[in-house]
Amino acid sequence: MTASPTKSRPGVSIVPIHGKIPRIHDSAFIAPGCTIIGDVEIGADSSIWYNCVLRADVSRIVIGERTNVQDGSVLHCDPERPGDPDGSPLIIGDDVLIGHMAMVHGCTIEDRGFVGLGAIAMNKARIGSDAMLAAGAMLTEGKVMEDRMLWAGRPARPMKELSDAAIAGMRAGVAHYAENAKAHRTAVDEAGLQ
Repeated sequence: MTASPTKSRPGVSIVPIHGKIPRIHDSAFIAPGCTIIGDVEIGADSSIWYNCVLRADVSRIVIGERTNVQDGSVLHCDPERPGDPDGSPLIIGDDVLIGHMAMVHGCTIEDRGFVGLGAIAMNKARIGSDAMLAAGAMLTEGKVMEDRMLWAGRPARPMKELSDAAIAGMRAGVAHYAENAKAHRTAVDEAGLQ
């Protein structure tokens, strides 16, 4: 991933802190209204949608390629502590879908993972590849979702293995958001917001 420090993007608040400057790949779409703080890295062709907050003031946030973080989501991390020298960085892989108003905190989302609308994923939790955390679910601290599994509820629990059709639907969603981000970049430019 080749993302260089990003000092400003019109309509987006880029905030360096503790000597860390967000690094955003040139091909990534960052919608107006977003606030991106500190040690954040965003990969190629990813999209961060309107009014998201990514705050990496105490650890790091890494977002892979072609991942989308949808409107109003909040991403954060936790620092190292006594007995926990690694802290809880937020590590998000490639081709991940994060639905509107999700809260994703100090966890790991493997490639092609899915976080539903309004879902919560907490410190040291792990969402496996091709796995889905259902809308409104809460994945509590340290829970591990296996690959291809659907978890739902508060607290979230395993429900079933996802079908090939469900996984294909998630991959179609990734492709849709990558393409839609290009249209929004053009619209934002034409509106004079970037």
